Amino acid sequence: MTNQRHTLPGRILRGLADNVSGVGLVLGALFMAASLTPSLIPRGEGVQGVLAGVCFAAGYGLAVLGRWIWVTLELPLIRGRTGRQVLLALAVLAALIVGAFLARATDWQNSIRAPMGMALAPPELPLMIGGIALVVAAVLLALGKLAAALVRHLTARIARVVPRRAAHLLGLIIGAVLLWSLANGVLFSGFIRTADTSARALDAVIPPDILPPADPLLPGSPASLVAWEDLGREGRNYVAATPTADEIAAVTGGEAMQPLRAYVGLNAADTADERAALAVAELDRIGGFGRSILVVAMPTGTGWLDPAAMTTLEYLHRGDVATVAIQYSYLQSWISLLVEPEYSAEAGRALFSAVRRHWLTLPPDRRPKLYLYGLSLGAYSSQQSLRLSEMIDQPFAGALWVGPPFVSPLWQTLTRERDPASPEWLPRMERGQTVRFTNGQQGLSAGDPWGGIRIVYLQYASDPIVFFDPRSAWHRPAWMEPPRGPDVSPDLRWYPVVSFLQLAFDMALALHVPMGHGHLYAYNDHIAPWMAVTQPQGWDAAGLDRLRRHFLRLQASLAESGG
Repeated sequence: MTNQRHTLPGRILRGLADNVSGVGLVLGALFMAASLTPSLIPRGEGVQGVLAGVCFAAGYGLAVLGRWIWVTLELPLIRGRTGRQVLLALAVLAALIVGAFLARATDWQNSIRAPMGMALAPPELPLMIGGIALVVAAVLLALGKLAAALVRHLTARIARVVPRRAAHLLGLIIGAVLLWSLANGVLFSGFIRTADTSARALDAVIPPDILPPADPLLPGSPASLVAWEDLGREGRNYVAATPTADEIAAVTGGEAMQPLRAYVGLNAADTADERAALAVAELDRIGGFGRSILVVAMPTGTGWLDPAAMTTLEYLHRGDVATVAIQYSYLQSWISLLVEPEYSAEAGRALFSAVRRHWLTLPPDRRPKLYLYGLSLGAYSSQQSLRLSEMIDQPFAGALWVGPPFVSPLWQTLTRERDPASPEWLPRMERGQTVRFTNGQQGLSAGDPWGGIRIVYLQYASDPIVFFDPRSAWHRPAWMEPPRGPDVSPDLRWYPVVSFLQLAFDMALALHVPMGHGHLYAYNDHIAPWMAVTQPQGWDAAGLDRLRRHFLRLQASLAESGG
């Protein structure tokens, strides 16, 4: 009996040596350790724990893949007692790595939270992260074991008819195809269907306290061409929040007008062209083509138009603004970007073309100045709506594109062609006569005097929607080079694979930050860009200071109410 007790640990260790990769433990620990370092967005214990577990599993999986290649090539392995000793040593090393980096996790998260004015992370953060990471990693490794068992089964069947090395390769390829088909065709498709169904149902909900407007100048009113229920949830909120002339005048002083907001929801017509035509008809009905400023605005994936952008423009021009927009999706921008980016581009092109065609029928001296606006996926679709001929022949006046997604071709080209002395998070064009970049505070005064068209990109250095890059899995992004942005942690570092996963998680958290950081753009940071693009008249330093104080109070009240 005593002899069995002495041999039991040995049997356990031998079993672990056969089923656990020591190199995988160390590589997984290094990946997990790297995931604890700061990226662009602060992470709470739940998200950081999941990320750490995913990174551990990713590192371990890469090591197992390397071992599989080693075995397939019939290279020698360390086995027996020596192998067990090596495994034990590597396991201890992995534990030390994880423990050392967990001890610094709180300080690293605070290095992002402090510049953003957020509450500091609790001291018990490392323990919470470690517990969550352990569970996540265990689940993922168990799934990995099932996948490996599938590959071994396929390999054994294939080895009956082809040489063993070829069977190993074919088994891996076929297994990977089957697993990818399952993940993409069943799990991902199921997620998209569920998300679409939920978003569609939410879009149709009309709270009892939001009633159809009686004002004939508002979409959804009895005089409107668009039914109240066909505006969609975000369209109804947008229309209901239209500021009155008195509200604008109380802040700006002097006379003001009520801004005009034309909006068409996804349910109002079957195609993007039909929705665009309806939007132009509605815009014409309310007199939008008679205003001084006309903005073709593309919303985010859900149909949301940022009040921080729309309201600041309307106040700067004392209400002499008309905006027209159409909805093209129910889904959040990051989901729409994955599954239906062509829908947003199609909608953007349809709306701009329809508006421009009507605009061209007006006498040149009676046309409003025509501008484009978009945030997030709306910025992508707005950029895609342009054609070169339209910038040469009777061009629009300018554009403000906020938080452009990393996939935006025009943004990518301009960023690459920037002055090499300027950082990627705040590019400076060689002359800056047509295009300038800003974070709301810097960048607009650089370069020669403006030309005929004025285009401004507003982007924060901490916005992962802008700066995510799939190549970060193997290539250090240029925006990580010094000088860093004002709200980016000095402790941020690039790590292969891990930085890619960190930034992917950051995209999901991009709105979970105080306004003025990440993908949540502040009211006052829109003022300077709109002034540069649209050139409102009659503003002095005292008036602008009064306007900024108004929006600071509004922003503070929204933060207190959770809005």
